[in-house]
Amino acid sequence: MNVIWLSVGAGIFAMGFGGFISALLFKRSSEKITCWLLSFAAGIMTSVVCFGLMPEAIELSGMTPSVLGLVLGIIVIMLLNRVVDKITEKKNGKMNLHETHEELYHQTSVILNPKKMLRSGIIMIIAIGLHNIPEGIAIGAGGSHDLGLGLLIAFMIALHNIPEGMAIAAPLLAGGVNRVKVVCMTLVCGFTTVFGAMLGTLIGNISDFAVALSLSAAGGAMLYVVFGEIIPQTVVMTKSRIAPLITLFGIILGLMMTAI
Repeated sequence: MNVIWLSVGAGIFAMGFGGFISALLFKRSSEKITCWLLSFAAGIMTSVVCFGLMPEAIELSGMTPSVLGLVLGIIVIMLLNRVVDKITEKKNGKMNLHETHEELYHQTSVILNPKKMLRSGIIMIIAIGLHNIPEGIAIGAGGSHDLGLGLLIAFMIALHNIPEGMAIAAPLLAGGVNRVKVVCMTLVCGFTTVFGAMLGTLIGNISDFAVALSLSAAGGAMLYVVFGEIIPQTVVMTKSRIAPLITLFGIILGLMMTAI
């Protein structure tokens, strides 16, 4: 049960808090600052995988199963992203670079009326919700094996979900969605983290091998999100190299935190 509460904090509350921040700063928020926050969170997530999840997985089951899990996680999230791209009618379903948060989060049209607003919001929730599932699995599997590890993973994922919640809320607010509704939508988006944690807890109670496979698969999914989406997109949006430098700072800080 403690693990589930960790996922509630890292998923629901963190995403909702990010939406709340955007609601407070609406018309004054900066897309560039949001990108920098996402870059920092990407570095934190990389540290979680490289210095937290993968060493634990290798210790439990060895190198080969851990690497296989890593590859499996990458493939799964690639396929899920392809499905989302098909739904949002991207050209040929390819992973293209985008120049706005609306495009990055699979929102293909400008919100002009309540119906389009609701449709775009649902699409965005689906896209980010899919990304939250492997993060929840990491919390559940890691926490069922070692509560301290689960706490560390949850904390670092929460750091990632706050700016992500801000980025999701911004286009909805610009489209005229009520601030309270926007915060509620970001809260709902975080529920998939809890679902992932429940799944990870069930898997983690099977065997050490299952824990290692779920940890490494979640790590692969998170790495794909970082290097396949967040970092390239933040570079395009900010049009500078500051974002990668902030990511590196996040990696260093994450390493220091995992060593504590």
